[in-house]
Amino acid sequence: MITIGAIIVLVVVIGLIGYGVLNERVLKGLQPVAIVNGDKITTNAFQAQVRLARQNLVTSATQAYQFAQLFGNNPQFASSTLSQLYQIQSQLQPTTIGNQVLDQLIQDKLIRQEAKRRGITVSKEEVDKAVQEAFGYYPNGTPTPEPTLEVKPTSTLSPLQETLTAPTPTSLASPTPTATLAITPTATLAATATPTATATITPIPSATPTSAPTPTPTEYTQQGFQNLYKTQVAQLKTNLNFSESDLRYLLESQLYRKKVMDAVLKELKVGPEEEEVWARHILVPDEATANIVLERLKAGDNWNDQAKKFSTDTASKDSGGDLGWFGRGVMDPAFEKAAFALGIGEISQPVQSQFGWHIIQVLGHEVRPLSQSDYQQYQQKSFDDWIKALRDKSKVEIRDVWQQVVPTDPVFPADLENYMQTMQQQLQQLSQPTQPAPLITGTTPTP
Repeated sequence: MITIGAIIVLVVVIGLIGYGVLNERVLKGLQPVAIVNGDKITTNAFQAQVRLARQNLVTSATQAYQFAQLFGNNPQFASSTLSQLYQIQSQLQPTTIGNQVLDQLIQDKLIRQEAKRRGITVSKEEVDKAVQEAFGYYPNGTPTPEPTLEVKPTSTLSPLQETLTAPTPTSLASPTPTATLAITPTATLAATATPTATATITPIPSATPTSAPTPTPTEYTQQGFQNLYKTQVAQLKTNLNFSESDLRYLLESQLYRKKVMDAVLKELKVGPEEEEVWARHILVPDEATANIVLERLKAGDNWNDQAKKFSTDTASKDSGGDLGWFGRGVMDPAFEKAAFALGIGEISQPVQSQFGWHIIQVLGHEVRPLSQSDYQQYQQKSFDDWIKALRDKSKVEIRDVWQQVVPTDPVFPADLENYMQTMQQQLQQLSQPTQPAPLITGTTPTP
């Protein structure tokens, strides 16, 4: 009985140890940090993506630091670099980066689920091609850049718009001071350029980068790509515990996002043009003042004069409150609703927004072509709004455990922290005013 009892105890102990090891190495990693419409996001997947995101931020910080060494005697550049490094440090906070990565993984799940509903698929061959392109290997030749949007001429002002935007007699009567002001600052800056250049920051001698020899270019063959790919995958696994399957999942998610985004934008009819209005406004702090301004405008008072006198929008009051052209989703919702409802030349009733009370006049309203950058922003915003609406109607359960399993590696390099402390001290010394030399005791200062 003693022998049997000892065997049972030994089996139980071995079982508990085995379960502990299994739980620590396997089961914990399979626990979900979030569940999206029944699909789990595991701890393993979450941690792998966080470590990769941290590595990308650390790499960006290192590159900024190395680049700053080339301009170590420039206070303005050093200050900009320091600000960039502090921003990266804040992004590396576990809660911040963990929340960003988790939000991205939830979006990926929603997009994959939407792709399945729409019959959108991503093949293994497409992922293989994405892997090759990620490593800069194009077996069929480097792809031709996509053409940018053609810049179309803007519309010609109508007689009504020309009347509304005509300058006031006051602005036409004084061109001379404007010309004088444009010349005077230039001469002053030229005369004081030498003293400004004397403010420098002492670079850290130990941080000066050494120039590497220029490599001889070699042909990038398929074998070369495969060798590089194997090396990089092995390093990702060793340094970040980021597996090849994690890499392929990431690239596959990007392909799904691109395909679903194209389908959604086509469905929403998001094209390189959008409805815009051209408006100006007079911003005042209260409704009573807004009514006074409105009555004066109705009585025939000049808009520009009223804007200069009453508007609290210092950025636009001197130009008659002109806000230029803008599309939907840019202005305060109440302001936007009123502006898009007005006809050309119409003046609104007082409109309240988070900034105060507005009197709005629309100077133009039409469908206008977008620049390349504006079109890309328009596409991204439209898709982001669609994603938000999709998430709002989905069942997304976020487990609190994610905050306890956020990786903190790779860490922010210690040499970068030392650099930041040194630069901060030197910048503070430069910003301090020069103290006058103390007077010698017992002497009388010369008047």
